[in-house]
Amino acid sequence: MDVVIDTNVLVSAFWSKDGSPAVIMSLVLGGELIPCYDYRILEEYKKVLMRAKFEFPKSQVDSLINWIEIYGKSVVVSPLNIKFNDEDDKKFYEVAKYCNAKLITGNLKHFPKGNNVMSVGEFLEKYNKKKRL
Repeated sequence: MDVVIDTNVLVSAFWSKDGSPAVIMSLVLGGELIPCYDYRILEEYKKVLMRAKFEFPKSQVDSLINWIEIYGKSVVVSPLNIKFNDEDDKKFYEVAKYCNAKLITGNLKHFPKGNNVMSVGEFLEKYNKKKRL
């Protein structure tokens, strides 16, 4: 299943190895979910995860980014003609639409409503339900 992971989910997964965002990342790293990205998303991942305030180990951040580049789905998208309150979030939505992927975020209010944009909890609930069928 193709997914687009909002940066806040990655940050939360680094903070808490036992939380729901970490479960999402385990599914990604286990190959059950394929992360879709473009160069803008990778740049944001690097920039945010390497902020001094987080103190995430550079080697872990580099390993994750390299893994996503190798096993994820890199795309080049055309801009959508949609107004966003925070234009920095638009890239995640554009990639999700292009790939017909689920966009997993901790900030639903930042994105248009739709069945392709989900919170971490909502995604895991639907994913687990689908696996049981």
